[in-house]
Amino acid sequence: MTHPFAALGLREDFVRAISELGYEQPTDIQQGAIPPLLAGRDVLGQAQTGTGKTAAFALPMLERLDLNENYVQGLVLTPTRELALQVAEAIEQYGKYGGAKIAPIYGGSSYSKQIRQLRSGAQVVVGTPGRVIDLIERRDLDLGGVRYVVLDEADRMLDLGFIDDVETILAGTGAGRQTALFSATFPDDVMRLARTYMQEPVNIRIERKTLTVENTEQRHYLVYEEDKLAALTRLMEVEDVKNALIFTRTKIGAAGLAETLIARGYPVEAIHGDLAQDVRETVMRRYRQGLVTTLVATDVMARGLDIESVSHVFNYDLPYDGEDYVHRIGRTGRAGREGVAISLVTPRERHLIRNIERFTRQQIPRATLPTRDDVLAMRDTRFLSHVQHVLETEELERERDVVNQMTQVGYALEDVAAAAMRLARHLEGVRPIADVREVVTERKDRPQREGDYRERDRGDRGWRYDRDSRPPRSRTGREAGMVRLMVDLGRSDGVNPGDVVGAIASESGIPGKSIGAIDIEGRVTFFDVREEHAEKVLRDAARINLRGQWGNVKRAPEGDLGGGDGRDRRPPRDRGPRRDFGNRPPRGPRRDR
Repeated sequence: MTHPFAALGLREDFVRAISELGYEQPTDIQQGAIPPLLAGRDVLGQAQTGTGKTAAFALPMLERLDLNENYVQGLVLTPTRELALQVAEAIEQYGKYGGAKIAPIYGGSSYSKQIRQLRSGAQVVVGTPGRVIDLIERRDLDLGGVRYVVLDEADRMLDLGFIDDVETILAGTGAGRQTALFSATFPDDVMRLARTYMQEPVNIRIERKTLTVENTEQRHYLVYEEDKLAALTRLMEVEDVKNALIFTRTKIGAAGLAETLIARGYPVEAIHGDLAQDVRETVMRRYRQGLVTTLVATDVMARGLDIESVSHVFNYDLPYDGEDYVHRIGRTGRAGREGVAISLVTPRERHLIRNIERFTRQQIPRATLPTRDDVLAMRDTRFLSHVQHVLETEELERERDVVNQMTQVGYALEDVAAAAMRLARHLEGVRPIADVREVVTERKDRPQREGDYRERDRGDRGWRYDRDSRPPRSRTGREAGMVRLMVDLGRSDGVNPGDVVGAIASESGIPGKSIGAIDIEGRVTFFDVREEHAEKVLRDAARINLRGQWGNVKRAPEGDLGGGDGRDRRPPRDRGPRRDFGNRPPRGPRRDR
């Protein structure tokens, strides 16, 4: 019997790989996009939340690679580093029997490591626009041989201000390339991009489906990125977790999270693409035998897992696709059993939870995390329940003899019991109950002012900036624990606070809330960064792109806090000649985004 994916025209080695990953039937976007892409056509695909887009564009791209040539032949542009890592991991799994070399390229990571991957003969680059531009300008990335380009989540790249970078990159690729553009929506700038850089594309539109998830309680918690581990461990202690799946976006994230939980005494194993097949089988056997109660997995690996019953699904990293979310939580609440699906959402990811709600047509209510006292009370309750069970079911003659021996030498019975409890509960000592900061989404006690932004959230009509609870400012005007930096672009260059937060967070990999007050002047912008992140920003985001212009980031002069007289403090810059990435078509007047 012919496999459904083979019927789309895919080679046997790709069909084998995706079969092992648990792909049984192609989704609508895969059915619509794979055949024309295999035929060499450009494809313009619209799916509300990206229902299976990665396989739709990655499998045809892998088919077109010449694995005997060690240069970049395929390019995938994504709006964020997290999505770049996720897509790169998926492509590696799809092409594991062919041996294609994949290089994820993104800000916030070492240049040297990424350059080594490129020089080792990477055939596919998956990257964010800013870092791709940087590596082109450094002459470490050559796109002259690219024959297949994918723009993934083009509308999000527009929202993040990357559209000019995307055009520069496209203009530097060969005219004979094949292009696939996928987007949930098609604003004017995305459509102009398609008209300019695509040749008679096949249009594919996937209508939103009504999805329901029965017998599963769904809820989410809003937490900062660095508090997610503390939030997860609190929930794992308070929830009645019999067995669970924890989902991360990347295999590196899965391995790291599993190691941390194991060190704290949780019976956890990671399962990801770097594990050999026999190791994966051992992990699954231990899970089915109850020796391990929790698996940490990525979406790609979890598709092939044969698991009958799961009480809880934790989305440690929220998925980008609504269909991935449904697939994840579909692991619980099966066969009439009740299940719980819990998602940890950072302030910058609130648009993702809204997209998932629209996709599933179900509300996913926000809940309040258990307190430290809740965790301690649950620990006591569980311990007393275990003690009661032993008292009612076990013969304790030898234990009573030991207790009698202790009392006979003068120890009080209560003290003996307390010491025994301390020994029995020693594991709790390696499970710290870390503080979790409250996420403040609204502050009505003071007026909103420019430069007072922390986290950003893409709403239906653009970016909204939410103020975080901020440390008090010192008498000099700078927030306590912050370092003041500056970039030589300002109001006259069209810069706004969202551009600064987005560029710094994307390139350096620090959380957006680590950026404090922002003061935008005529030709210079001052911004505060938490002291522990300052050197990372200066190293990884030394040059950032704001509104299509490159600016240099450096420390602000001592005593110059910005926000004063508003005069232009920046001397004229000699930017030097701009590299020509190709014959770029003329553009109309710039739209104010």
